[in-house]
Amino acid sequence: MADRTKQNPLLTRHAEALDLFSEKVRAIRPDQWDAATPCTEWSVRDLVNHLTAEQLWVPPLVAEGSTIEDQGDAFDGDVLGDDPVAVWERAAAAAKDAFRAPGALERTVHLSFGDTPAAHYCSQMIMDAVVHAWDLARGIGADEHLPDDLVAFSVREVTPYAADLEESGLFAAPVDPPRGADVQTKLLALLGRRA
Repeated sequence: MADRTKQNPLLTRHAEALDLFSEKVRAIRPDQWDAATPCTEWSVRDLVNHLTAEQLWVPPLVAEGSTIEDQGDAFDGDVLGDDPVAVWERAAAAAKDAFRAPGALERTVHLSFGDTPAAHYCSQMIMDAVVHAWDLARGIGADEHLPDDLVAFSVREVTPYAADLEESGLFAAPVDPPRGADVQTKLLALLGRRA
């Protein structure tokens, strides 16, 4: 069977975004899990926990047609346990598999804000992983450069609803990027980050 990620650019971007975040997770030193991140209320561990929980939601929502209510608080709290890197990698692999399943991107998922096409959900998950990869890189002092394809994708994804993100309480207010800023800096500024 052919690799479905090569057949669908959205699945390619999704895999790339999760691989990017995985690269940063594997770079965390043991003494960095409590370090601060640009997400002011989250440590490095909190940030990885957030992204891991997000991935844990994908199989039940996409593959099983489950709802947020069906899952209840299954993914609340600390999902990382004693081996955060391994837990992240298992969750990321399961999320990739769920989106790659035949017909998965044509389904409707039941999110907290309403029914959403699975392809849109996948796009949101890509943008989230890309931006949080930068947050994690900043928190641990790793390379903060994001791949151009993922930055361009994320800009296209978030621009239509960027103004609503601050109102959700999940994102800081946009900041003005410096004059002559590159696309990555503009993306981060749109999401309340100063690069």
